[in-house]
Amino acid sequence: MDLLVIGAGPTGMASAIEAQRAGFSTVLVDKGCLVNSLFHYPANMTFFTTPELLEIGDIPFTTANQKPNRQEALEYYRNVARHYELDVRQYQQVLAVTGYDGSFRVTTRDRNDREHEYETRKIVVATGYYDRPNYMGIPGEGLPKVMHYYREPHPYFDMDVLVIGAKNSASIAALELWRRGSRVTLAHRGPGIHQNVKYWIKPDIENRIKNSEVTAFFNSTVLEIAPESVRIATPDGERELKNDFVFALTGYHPDYEFLQSLGIELTHPEMRPVCDPVTFESNVPGIYVAGVIVSGSRTSEIFIENGRFHGKQIAKDLVKRLNTVRA
Repeated sequence: MDLLVIGAGPTGMASAIEAQRAGFSTVLVDKGCLVNSLFHYPANMTFFTTPELLEIGDIPFTTANQKPNRQEALEYYRNVARHYELDVRQYQQVLAVTGYDGSFRVTTRDRNDREHEYETRKIVVATGYYDRPNYMGIPGEGLPKVMHYYREPHPYFDMDVLVIGAKNSASIAALELWRRGSRVTLAHRGPGIHQNVKYWIKPDIENRIKNSEVTAFFNSTVLEIAPESVRIATPDGERELKNDFVFALTGYHPDYEFLQSLGIELTHPEMRPVCDPVTFESNVPGIYVAGVIVSGSRTSEIFIENGRFHGKQIAKDLVKRLNTVRA
């Protein structure tokens, strides 16, 4: 084949679509499902943005809502995959990439433990970052009651729940849990709710804290998580709180180890992959990077809204490189 895309999120899909439009044979592989990160978003999540900014492949995103929700986005990207007949190999983990520009071999393993081999001339890495939580490195973080993703509030009714963090995901989780009957405590090392929290969420969570409906500890850090409690260092000293569940919503990061295993250099301290700013080809000839991984640890710089255009720039370079070889 001409191109293998690692990662079947919106950016990976957009890259495959643009390559197909340019006449290149393309396959996508993903260790999860189509748009796997979006699938793992909270069940009731509403996007920041308007639907047209999530569009790929010139397919309209139609919705009656000013801001689309998770379910609508999942349906939209399924429909795009069908429309372009994208060849998506879901639930295949990439094990190894060998070879060189023009002749790569990619080995994957599926969920039935079978290995697959792909030969490809070029590779795009569009693996995102949402499946790599930022761990705190504290005692008890590995307990079953500790989660790094929030889905829905019902299982935590009448439970003592600690939410760690103060950005969008933490604020939304705290509000939903409180409204569905959880006793919610929020802990954050900073001085307050983050300034970039959605404009309709920020006053809501701040008012819940002001009214003592949600207990908040700012300028505080979690020291230890025990089966039935948590220990927190606050400005007023250590506190031990009764606790049933913990949502450690402390952010996520790209899979730096995988990028480095491909030979891609990362800058320090931001861990950005070294790449051409126009073509997105990395320092490894024939391997391109796309989407949020281009920004390294600064994951707030690139979203679907701007990462979706990386595929057009990559396709332009593929036309130049591959068609020249064919000629």
